[in-house]
Amino acid sequence: MISYVNKLGTVRVGGSNPVRIMGILNTSPESFYKKSVSVGKQKIVDAVYSMEEEGANFIDVGGMSTAPYLSTMISEKIEMARIVNAIKIIQRTTNLPISVDTCRAAVAKEVLELGVDIINDVTGLKYDTMMPKIIERYCPSLILCAYSKKIITGNQLHETKQLLKKSLKMAKSAKIPRTKIALDPAIGFFRKKGRNPFFTKINSDWVKRDLLILENLRSIKLNTPLLISVSNKSFIGKILKKENPSNRLAGSLAAEVVCVLNGADIIRTHNVAETKEAITIAQKIS
Repeated sequence: MISYVNKLGTVRVGGSNPVRIMGILNTSPESFYKKSVSVGKQKIVDAVYSMEEEGANFIDVGGMSTAPYLSTMISEKIEMARIVNAIKIIQRTTNLPISVDTCRAAVAKEVLELGVDIINDVTGLKYDTMMPKIIERYCPSLILCAYSKKIITGNQLHETKQLLKKSLKMAKSAKIPRTKIALDPAIGFFRKKGRNPFFTKINSDWVKRDLLILENLRSIKLNTPLLISVSNKSFIGKILKKENPSNRLAGSLAAEVVCVLNGADIIRTHNVAETKEAITIAQKIS
């Protein structure tokens, strides 16, 4: 099934368009991948210049780590201050569309007032009850991740698809056109246990769940472009026995290539240059 051609910000995604790349810029020192952290004006400027030069189509800015296995909960005030500071610097540095990784409505409101193009909600609009109202008011592009506050049992492929359908329904109720949405199956966010409220609890093996999803991406597309974020994720470390995320580049690139071959439309990555080269070859061969 061919996905519809949508737009995230000003960039066309899906359909016959090339696979797009979203570069990750974290302003949270607690993030699991330390090389992605940019704190301070010059570091942010340098990171953005590099990602744009290396072929990024979007910059995704985060102010709070949501890795399930870390205790990284910070106040809304701190998250907002980090992201707002970064956005102002980025907007003076590049014209690339900016995505903000947040599930808090107050943070989303603040950045949308600044002209941010995309909200990337790892909870698919389900964590903060005010988020749908803010989204309806500003009508940004959305990245909706699979998420549930309740434990998920049964077939993980089917359940992931149902969770994404629920988020699409919420976005529709908030009057967001389907053409402004991409879906994310939330690789790394389905766990038996975690240390923050941003993961989905399951009663089965989380590595097997992630691999099942990645093997069957086309079956969960729902006629909507699919964004995949596997860069340096835990399942790669588990399979390769590489505890340090900095040692997972080869595994990340292999996973990203497979994702492209299996139907991914956007790759969100810490490694823009390497990912760009890998998926360029993948698209030529496929």
